[in-house]
Amino acid sequence: MQWIRLICGFALLLLTFATTSAQNIPDNVGQAAAGLPPVLQNVGFEPQLNAQLPLDLAFHDEAGRTVEFRDYFGTKPVVLALVYYGCPMLCGQVEQGVIGSLRMLSFNPGRDYEVVFVSFDPRETPEMAARKKQWALSQFRRPETASGWHFLTGSNASINALCKAANFRFNFDEKNALYAHASGIMLLTPQGRVSRYFYGVEYPARDIRLGLVEASAGKIGRPIDHVLLYCYQYDPANARYSTSILKILRLGAVLTVLCLIVGFLVFRRRDLQASRGKLQGAH
Repeated sequence: MQWIRLICGFALLLLTFATTSAQNIPDNVGQAAAGLPPVLQNVGFEPQLNAQLPLDLAFHDEAGRTVEFRDYFGTKPVVLALVYYGCPMLCGQVEQGVIGSLRMLSFNPGRDYEVVFVSFDPRETPEMAARKKQWALSQFRRPETASGWHFLTGSNASINALCKAANFRFNFDEKNALYAHASGIMLLTPQGRVSRYFYGVEYPARDIRLGLVEASAGKIGRPIDHVLLYCYQYDPANARYSTSILKILRLGAVLTVLCLIVGFLVFRRRDLQASRGKLQGAH
């Protein structure tokens, strides 16, 4: 039964990793009381349905022109994403998720709705926004929709006012010069009210389509489960992942152990049944 000993040894190794990995979290991402690293403690995204976003805020578009937030409202619903263009991780996934979902719709930006990305990093420039728009259009593959895609940058005052109204909270990690933030998008009515919101980086095209139809009619959706996906960096100095990633690894290890145990029991039962069959045949 050498294979049984191998399985048991491997299971013991994974279980040891699962129970001890929590002790290997580096100090700079240590567990806080709420189970999150300190940099994520005040991070969140909890938009309130039917909340009115301020439309009189000044921004710069990707061409460097001064615009008002209200310029994208009035007749069509709006897909709004709060990101920062220099993000090395999650924001790119949000952008890709928006593009992938909208590409599956027959609706077109500019004609049926507007897509607005707003950077919450006041250091970012219209040149960075222009590169993001160029990339988005290359991925969306409908160049005729360019007028419906908008990538904005702005001052601290405008950014803070918009993020406060959207209940989008982030922290700046000065050590790594990166932002810790949650991810998601909002669907807004033509009047600038929150109609629906989606967490994470993947947004079902069918739900987006229904949400756009409802938002265009000024309808407000229902609350959804609050499941946030945080953007928090890999720590190259310690060659370790953040607390959230370690939790996932530990969970994966425990599930692997359980699968191995179940497999062992199944094969053991088959061996016993086969042995009994041989004994009965001998008699």
